Amino acid sequence: MLSALDLVSRIKAGALSPRGAVELCAEAIDAHEKEIGAFVALDLDAARRRADEARWATTPLAGLPVAFKDIFATADLPTQYGSPIYAGYRPRADAAAVALTRRAGGNVLGKTVTTEMASMVPAGTRNPHSLAHTPGGSSSGSAAAVAAGMVPLAFGTQTAGSVIRPAAFCGVAGFKPSYRLIPLVGVKDVAWHLDTAGLFGAGVADVAFAAAAILDRDLRIDRAAPAAPRIALARTHLWLKASAAMQNAVETAARIAQAAGAKVADVTLPKDLEDAYGAQFVIQDYETFRALAFEYGRHRDLIGRPLREQLDRGAAIAADAYDAARRTASRGRQVFADTMTDYDVILTPSAPGAAPRGLETTGDPAFNRLWTLLGTPCINVPGFVDDSGLPLGIQIVGRFGRDRAALEAALFVEGAIKRKVGA
Repeated sequence: MLSALDLVSRIKAGALSPRGAVELCAEAIDAHEKEIGAFVALDLDAARRRADEARWATTPLAGLPVAFKDIFATADLPTQYGSPIYAGYRPRADAAAVALTRRAGGNVLGKTVTTEMASMVPAGTRNPHSLAHTPGGSSSGSAAAVAAGMVPLAFGTQTAGSVIRPAAFCGVAGFKPSYRLIPLVGVKDVAWHLDTAGLFGAGVADVAFAAAAILDRDLRIDRAAPAAPRIALARTHLWLKASAAMQNAVETAARIAQAAGAKVADVTLPKDLEDAYGAQFVIQDYETFRALAFEYGRHRDLIGRPLREQLDRGAAIAADAYDAARRTASRGRQVFADTMTDYDVILTPSAPGAAPRGLETTGDPAFNRLWTLLGTPCINVPGFVDDSGLPLGIQIVGRFGRDRAALEAALFVEGAIKRKVGA
């Protein structure tokens, strides 16, 4: 994998040029893209031309190559939402996150594969760790591209688990910030109370650095050793969904973090949060049906069967049921804030286990839905593998708006794991 921090440091030191960074990506793309299928659009020649411009020297990202999930509008590349309905579609303007990334010095070299309308319908991308396994979804291309070293940074979005789950399956760091910290203007929105843009990178410090640069916020965490966090180990009511390997990874991470100085305590989450988990399904289906009203009404025959079935479910949800789910979600946010009074972060699985074999599914977002609903910052911390060598990710969940604290805790845990298991 390519570390964003390392590449930018080398560029700033004069040891690597922005053009050289593009060539590193081009070499990996040439070596791996044909079998992985992470990109739906690429323009390496344009990226090379931009890399030779002098303006990069004064920008935080210094011409670093970046890729965007193909639901972010780009004025210079097609934006097709993983759907035949939008084949060849070219917006007139960049999405806000794309424009901010360019302003910060990111060199956009391509668009990564998304599942159809960011749903759970597989899109054909393969996991770089094993081509027979899913990379997850819906941000499948972004996670796979970073894992294969084809790009140091890539953007995705999460409505249920579409940043954290593919990051876990592909063995990279994934950062889903607090709700709407990254603007979604110009992004295909499918559930407006849930959709959250996020980042993939080689490690926790890489995604924090990128977020700091793009958002102009104090999120960079690589300049000093992180303080020991207060961690709540939350198995949640879904614990039995986790594989034995995943359960062991989470509990091992807790022990490693505690040995490194963190305060770790077992926590049972209140029943209100289990109720909030159930509300996420209702909100997602109700809003997705309405967000895709045009496509459903005009082009229903071009929508894949699994997504049509989800839209049919959403059509059957009454407004009263949706409003009740919204109230349950609001109550859950307050209960979670109260629960976290004595803790900085929660430690919990990123996914039920390693990436499932086969490309017929993108995996189960069970361990992500609640946190997306609550709008909390989440980070996938890589470092463990199962008996077959596939990555296992553990999830750090912070308090809403405390993204830096969550990133620092994730960096602490990541470092402790590396020192212990040599990941």
